[in-house]
Amino acid sequence: MTATPDQIRDLLVSDNLSDRLRAVNDIRALPPAEGFALIQLALKDANTRVRYAAVSQFDSLGGQDLDRSLLLLRELLSDPEPDVQAAAADCLGALKLRAAFEDLQALYDATPEWLVRFSIVAALGELGDPRGFDLLLRALDSDNELETLGAIGALGELGDDRAVPHLAKFATSSDWQVRHRLALTLGRLKSPAGHAMLTALAQDAVAQVAEAATDQLRTLEAAD
Repeated sequence: MTATPDQIRDLLVSDNLSDRLRAVNDIRALPPAEGFALIQLALKDANTRVRYAAVSQFDSLGGQDLDRSLLLLRELLSDPEPDVQAAAADCLGALKLRAAFEDLQALYDATPEWLVRFSIVAALGELGDPRGFDLLLRALDSDNELETLGAIGALGELGDDRAVPHLAKFATSSDWQVRHRLALTLGRLKSPAGHAMLTALAQDAVAQVAEAATDQLRTLEAAD
């Protein structure tokens, strides 16, 4: 039986943590407008798990009021828990709230947490904001491989062909997953140099890389 909004509201203020976590999950079954009103209570919960559970589904509810969502998610970028910060960055990207770019940039520069930086990199790709280009170039040189991988993908989403020379060094990476991500990115960046790299990657010894590069070449040729 689906819980009513009033029942969920009562559970959200319960002293029992399990009740509050269940309430956040029950919000998924509500119409978005009702869910949006209730999820805001959970975003301010004293328990990290509740806040994380709430912000993790906020991307599907925040479209009800983007101005309000921007305000709430900006506040969560300052949450004491990195997991919550990362989830907030994810939602800002999913909701394409470009007004938060400077907040994301400031947090990227300040945080020591790789997960937060990774989420910010991914969010910048989703935002498609040209201002993210320089930050993503810096992320390419991260000591964290996942962050670098995320930056390669995000530069493809950004679609700025100036990225191609900076991506060239990854064509010979010893990690096939990096080369695979590079192939997918180059397919979104129309550049003669990128085309040449794709041609080389189409001969890669790893089938997944060669197939991805070949597919991207076909797509580019079909678009010409």
